[in-house]
Amino acid sequence: MKRVDYSNTKITGGFWAEKQKLVREVTVKAVYDRFFETGRFNAFKCDESSPVKPHIFWDSDVAKWIEGVAYLTKEKREYGLEEIVDGVVDEIVKNQDENGYFNSYFLVRDKDKRLSNRDWHELYCLGHLIEASVAYYESTGKDKLLKAMCKYTDYVERLFKTERSAPYRTPGHEEIELALVRLYECTGEKRYLELSRFFVDERGVDPEVIGDWTHPENSQSHLPVREQTTAEGHAVRAVYLYCAMADLALKYNDESLKNACEKIFDNIVNKRMYITGGIGSSHHGEAFTVDYDLPNMLAYSESCAALGLALFANRMLLLDNDSKYSDTVERALYNGFLSSISLSGNEFFYTNPLELMPYMLKRDTSVKAQNPSGFPITRRQRVFECSCCPPNIVRFIPSVANLMYTHSDNTIFVHQFINGKTEIEIEGKKYTVEQETSYPYGSQVKIKVSGGNIRVGVRVPFYNQGYTGKTEKGYAFFDICGEGEISLDYKFEPRFVYANANVLHDANKCAIINGPLVYCMEGCDNSAHLRNIVFDRDAKITKSFSEELNVPTLKVEAEQLVSDESLYSFDTRKEKIQATLIPYFAFANREECEMTVWLNRGN
Repeated sequence: MKRVDYSNTKITGGFWAEKQKLVREVTVKAVYDRFFETGRFNAFKCDESSPVKPHIFWDSDVAKWIEGVAYLTKEKREYGLEEIVDGVVDEIVKNQDENGYFNSYFLVRDKDKRLSNRDWHELYCLGHLIEASVAYYESTGKDKLLKAMCKYTDYVERLFKTERSAPYRTPGHEEIELALVRLYECTGEKRYLELSRFFVDERGVDPEVIGDWTHPENSQSHLPVREQTTAEGHAVRAVYLYCAMADLALKYNDESLKNACEKIFDNIVNKRMYITGGIGSSHHGEAFTVDYDLPNMLAYSESCAALGLALFANRMLLLDNDSKYSDTVERALYNGFLSSISLSGNEFFYTNPLELMPYMLKRDTSVKAQNPSGFPITRRQRVFECSCCPPNIVRFIPSVANLMYTHSDNTIFVHQFINGKTEIEIEGKKYTVEQETSYPYGSQVKIKVSGGNIRVGVRVPFYNQGYTGKTEKGYAFFDICGEGEISLDYKFEPRFVYANANVLHDANKCAIINGPLVYCMEGCDNSAHLRNIVFDRDAKITKSFSEELNVPTLKVEAEQLVSDESLYSFDTRKEKIQATLIPYFAFANREECEMTVWLNRGN
């Protein structure tokens, strides 16, 4: 199985064309402005006299922004953005030490502590710089950053793998592992692939020094990776590691790595994933906790983690073409990830809770620490002190076509439904695939294929109510002779969904989905107290539209509990209402108010 690169696809209209236009016209510049204001770009000058001192992970923030610029540039040259990138690259090359080492923090502060602490993000930053260098080279042909990162990587290889003179063996925060696979694919240099395998194989074999605030599980170092069966620790670190494990399982035909990935994936989606595709249940360590522990208001569900889960699931499709992987990509993409960016494109969530109660942020009035209980913020922000999520959005949306297709020697697989035209070369023969779809708001998909005889496998989503033909691992197969057209209507309608009985936080509750979209209820459309609204499973649901948000909405029959003004009483009454629900990704784009995904059940 091979992935069809995003650069082979021109997204021609519809939902994702609008999102890409938003990133190009608003988001990439908004993130740059905030990063410039906070000193992230100037940090690359490594000026010791600057009043603003860099942070240990600032390089990774800018690197992801550069990668996003590369994807935007691949489609249409953005010379103003390229000029900024080229300036950063010049500073990197200028300030690299004789070994190729570059980290703006350790070149200015704590110079004697370079690569001395496993949890100080140096290899994480290098990983993102590698990804940026590959993407920028492939988009522009400019290899200055790529050569600089190869030099730095060669030094890391010598220090960690050849000499084993580094004070630790594996990265704390994973990322370089998957980046090294990309570097190998770009350069053809097998040493980089071997270094990735080295870091993955060494992980969890022997105890390593960790911070006094955590346990080995937080960095997935509690067991050798092939013995791990559950998703543990920091959710972003985890899925980045699992991406590399899946990459290496494919490159080396490693069944033990593949089996570990399969077990971990199943643990995530069956016991540790939110209905939105969000992962990471606790703000303590930004981590997975235990099976079925999925609190809604205290959900951490970091934006980067949803992105990472989509990347992991997309890689698993190369090992086994099963719709459980592409369904998970879609769930995370349209919900847990897309909620991270405002509809205006310039504000962001770091965490993506499934319930908001604004007054909870004010409840600890006698405690000096800000928000000691970990309740989520209720408004998106332009930048964060730890601002890893905004540039991840900048790089992910322009490259979303990476999620659409894979192919084998005789079959093209259609995983995600996005308007576009794609060129695919298989065994020297070129095929054209064109999609027309009303996704994610409508259920129709039309796929035109030309170029010769080929088999096409099209995902039939788990929420399908229209297609009744034969499927294999969630895919319907069609034989195209020369050229042909496949028309499908999955006829999805709004449906109530119920959580496993072990998810105590969702006991006696229900949620509503419509196709790939999870819906939520906000106080500004309904009561100020959403928990007093009750829904019956046979409630009538009608479709509507919000001109204010420019998204489809649902009107649902419900009852609202009403009591008198006393604090406690012996009676309540119910009033029939029509509740309004909006797509989860569109919440918190108006005034501050309550929000909930999970709704109270009547019967």
